[in-house]
Amino acid sequence: MANNTVNPLPRQVADAYVDAFIELDPLTGTYLGVAESSRRLPDFSPAGGRALADLARTTLDRLAEAERQPGADSDIERRCARLLRERLTAELAVHEAGEQLRAVSNIHSPVHSVRQTFTMMPTESAEDWSAVAERLRAVPTALESYREALAEGLAQKLPAGPRQVATVIGQLDEWIGTDGGWFAEFVAQGPEELRAELRESAATATGGLVALRDWLRDVYAPAVEGAPEVVGRERYARWSRLWNGTDLDLDEAYAYGWSEFHRILAEMRTEAEKILPGAKTPWEALAHLDVHGPHIEGVEEVRVWLQELMDEAIEALDGTHFELAERVKRVESRIAPAGSAAAPYYSSPSEDFSRPGRTWLPTMGETRFPEYDLVSTWYHEGVPGHHLQLAQWAHVADRLSRYQTTVGHVSANCEGWALYAERLMDELGFLGDPGRRLGYLDAQMMRSTRVIVDIGMHLELPIPEDSPFHPGERWTPELAREFFGLHSGRPAGFVDSELVRYLGIPGQAIGYKLGERAWLAGRDAAREAHGDAFDAKAWHMAALSQGSLGLDDLLAELSAL
Repeated sequence: MANNTVNPLPRQVADAYVDAFIELDPLTGTYLGVAESSRRLPDFSPAGGRALADLARTTLDRLAEAERQPGADSDIERRCARLLRERLTAELAVHEAGEQLRAVSNIHSPVHSVRQTFTMMPTESAEDWSAVAERLRAVPTALESYREALAEGLAQKLPAGPRQVATVIGQLDEWIGTDGGWFAEFVAQGPEELRAELRESAATATGGLVALRDWLRDVYAPAVEGAPEVVGRERYARWSRLWNGTDLDLDEAYAYGWSEFHRILAEMRTEAEKILPGAKTPWEALAHLDVHGPHIEGVEEVRVWLQELMDEAIEALDGTHFELAERVKRVESRIAPAGSAAAPYYSSPSEDFSRPGRTWLPTMGETRFPEYDLVSTWYHEGVPGHHLQLAQWAHVADRLSRYQTTVGHVSANCEGWALYAERLMDELGFLGDPGRRLGYLDAQMMRSTRVIVDIGMHLELPIPEDSPFHPGERWTPELAREFFGLHSGRPAGFVDSELVRYLGIPGQAIGYKLGERAWLAGRDAAREAHGDAFDAKAWHMAALSQGSLGLDDLLAELSAL
């Protein structure tokens, strides 16, 4: 063991990378529950980006040496090494293309990460709130470093899309507010003895938002007016690699999206007939459910209802299809802060589980919530979806490496599992009610249309001749928005938010269906290999205990379980 200190194995190299990465990115430290990170914010400037890239290059050099050491060829070291190399190589490709210099998105950008980190911080003690105050005072400097990166992007002729910029300006308006803003509302729950300091720190942070908003509105937005909204094949392939952990055949993936569109549409029509006989489209039946179907009235009431839904799922699945540790069974339902994007989301537990996993519902100003639109979504975000996978990763981190269960996250693996989880609940009979099942199919349809429009508009592909929508034309963002709206039960605000999301983070939204395909194929292969001896519970737990894998490796590893 002493020799490995001098000549580390891949898992040790990976975990040393995590420690160094957290030093440069304290937001990730907070996400993982590292107390030392709680008073700082990252440097988002070009210099900060170069520091992260230098760390990645140095780590790849150390990894190459580690792979030559005795013991590096074991399965556990090999899997970690493959993940680390693939992730860092993909991240460097994005960095070297200057993508961090035009990182404007309505859901995934430095300014969103800064705000969200405060919802992840502990707030139980005066010391916790003191850290909040200090970090709030760091917000203007962090946002100034972000402005520096965007300004460098303009200088290098690397603009963000105008639609993303306009949306973020609107989000900043909402966060700034007229009565102290989001930060003031956040610190209002702090202890009385720190109230004055917290109010002053919140005002400082809000001042940073105002400065960023004004610069985006007055300088950046005019400079990017008329810039392309779509990224083209080369940039899309680079982003797709980052989000999916594989070099996809994008034309095959586009065709797969269409095949799923037609399959799901046929199922939706069958289910819609049970709800509203004679409905012209499935979405007419969903509109009927909006008015006449079961619903939850009230924001706090829907939070409680979603908590009960997850608690019931844990009780039903534990011991039958999963074998869950006690700390994995704890998950909290939360309401998302105002000004969030429209899609619900999940946040992982801290590494020591002192902060549990949480699901977040953006209410978008609504107070009435139809059940059909929530059930399968919470199977996706909560149980057995994101929560069971990511909390299980935290639970088994000591058996793998810290990197594989945290920073090495591959979006398509996680989103694919969550979509598989929805389908699993359908297979197990939890969606027998026609309304709930139509809501599930509507969510499946949304993930299929994501593949179609995300690839289609960014690559400006032709719409197939057998499409019910504008056959033979080439995709544009305007056509994508119309198509999505026609084939979704979501309100217009959600559809608009989704389109901006796809424009701002190309290649991410396709990972849901493509990841689900890998999970289903891996289960089918394992079931075929084991025959009647296939144990679904054992397979699920082994699959959830592997840590992160890119789609390059996921199918092979799942098939071998």
